[in-house]
Amino acid sequence: MIFNYKYFLTTIFLFLAEVSIATVFKDIVWLRAYFGDVLVVILIYTFILTFLEIKNKTLLNIGVFLFACVIEFAQYFHFAEWLGLKDNKIAMIVLGNSFSWIDILCYAMGSFCIFTFHKILK
Repeated sequence: MIFNYKYFLTTIFLFLAEVSIATVFKDIVWLRAYFGDVLVVILIYTFILTFLEIKNKTLLNIGVFLFACVIEFAQYFHFAEWLGLKDNKIAMIVLGNSFSWIDILCYAMGSFCIFTFHKILK
């Protein structure tokens, strides 16, 4: 385990952006519905790299994308409700409550942004 302060600061920034999208800018539909989903993949990616030194960033990127897809497909089966979390607002926000193919496309866009960022750095 490590602590990478650059990824930590990026994670904090992205988290604050996500909170702002969910609260302050909640009435801007495209921002909340689409851009937030693009950012969440990047947020998870940077969070993992804050604490783990992973050499194969492409594999991590794919893993984060697949994780997001699993959560999205779990929404199709109302997984949060099965866990008895229907009345827990925070759990419903984190796990979501409705499946959307567009969300998966947004996760793919977030993964593409990560891939592009690493290609530019090289």
